[in-house]
Amino acid sequence: MDFSRLTDAMASRSYDKIADICDQLMLQIASQGVAYQDEWPYAVHLLGHIYLNDLNSARFLWKSIPISIKESRPEMAAVWKIGQQLWTRNYAGVYDAIRGFNWSAEIQDFVTSFAGKYTKRMLDLLTCAYSTISIQDTALFLGMNEHDATSYALQQGWTVDAASQMLTVKKQTVVTEQKIDLSKLQRLTEYVFHLEH
Repeated sequence: MDFSRLTDAMASRSYDKIADICDQLMLQIASQGVAYQDEWPYAVHLLGHIYLNDLNSARFLWKSIPISIKESRPEMAAVWKIGQQLWTRNYAGVYDAIRGFNWSAEIQDFVTSFAGKYTKRMLDLLTCAYSTISIQDTALFLGMNEHDATSYALQQGWTVDAASQMLTVKKQTVVTEQKIDLSKLQRLTEYVFHLEH
């Protein structure tokens, strides 16, 4: 089996392409009738779907993996544990699953990248959902201790009220540009003028 495209994507840290590359390779190899299950990089494939937040594809992939392979590859099971925590929206559990396994060198950077992306996604969610939030809840959502969560939030421009142990969220300003074509404005003016006279 030729995993060069996958190896290149992993080396260049193009993690957003991993799931698609693995899906295409799997279809290509399966269509040739080659037995691939024993050497397939299921942990990387699963994490590729989880990285894209495509939990349905991750679930279907998990269900298609033979039980003997699930039982013999603890790293793949650890990746699936992350997926399970995401599926049940156990935000702290996602971080526990990430920290709770000693990842191989092959997948360590991928997991670290996912963790950073997930933390950013959670921060964006908190920014949209809250105007104020307790430090304790922020730490839970970001998978950090309270001190680190407070420092991280302050770096994002949030403010802290030490007395109430609450963080005030800094809403991101939404910039919308209206591109107006002057010729269209001129035609609209002429049309309205024509209707009035």
